[in-house]
Amino acid sequence: MDGIGQGPRVAFTIPIFGGIEITETIVIGWLIIVAVFLLCRFLTRNLEKVPTKKRQIIAEMFVGFVNNTVITTMGKKWKHYAPYIATLLVYAVLGALVSLLGLRSMTADFNVPLTWALMTFVLITYYKIKSGGVLGYLKGYASPVFVMLPLNILSEIATPLSMAFRMFGNISGGAVITALIYGALGALSRLCHLAFEFGGLGLNIMQLFIPAVLSIYFDLFSGCIQAYIFATLTMVYVSSAAEEEPETSN
Repeated sequence: MDGIGQGPRVAFTIPIFGGIEITETIVIGWLIIVAVFLLCRFLTRNLEKVPTKKRQIIAEMFVGFVNNTVITTMGKKWKHYAPYIATLLVYAVLGALVSLLGLRSMTADFNVPLTWALMTFVLITYYKIKSGGVLGYLKGYASPVFVMLPLNILSEIATPLSMAFRMFGNISGGAVITALIYGALGALSRLCHLAFEFGGLGLNIMQLFIPAVLSIYFDLFSGCIQAYIFATLTMVYVSSAAEEEPETSN
């Protein structure tokens, strides 16, 4: 099951401060950063005022999609958040799709969506304090009555946890289901005498098609949907936290 249940493997250890373990999730994250950098360099090379090249048209379509999504969800004054939302979308989508290349999905590591969710939580807290001040923010925990204090604290803690578990659960759950079905089809192939060996390499006929279809659904479709949901929740929570903030002119 590609280490889903055991967590990410340690790729190597940096021999400082007693040894810093670098997991495969971190390595894959670095590779995605490099890939996105090279892709951005390619798409934005020799830009034209009136785009005629397909790569520039694709880049402008993506930028327009993110800008429109931010404006529709958060409002026009939040358009400056488009780069952050675009980064979340790209990193989350590619972090899930790397599993199609045989690598472990980044979002199947709970630390990854939890880190993104904590970043959103920091933004939520920042805008709540900016809108009502520190005193107003603290008073909000005792609203509408003081006895609600424990529940309000739990509600605040539940926000980043629910965001993280939603993405982690869907991605890792899909990987587990695919692995279980893959193993079951292997056993069924052997039972039906559809398992063959060629020079020490095994071939189970029933494992050739169904797991691939499931992988496309869980990795491609579900990965993209979960990335979009996570980005949308980030926009909704942040803009809601600042809904009382006075309007500022661009």
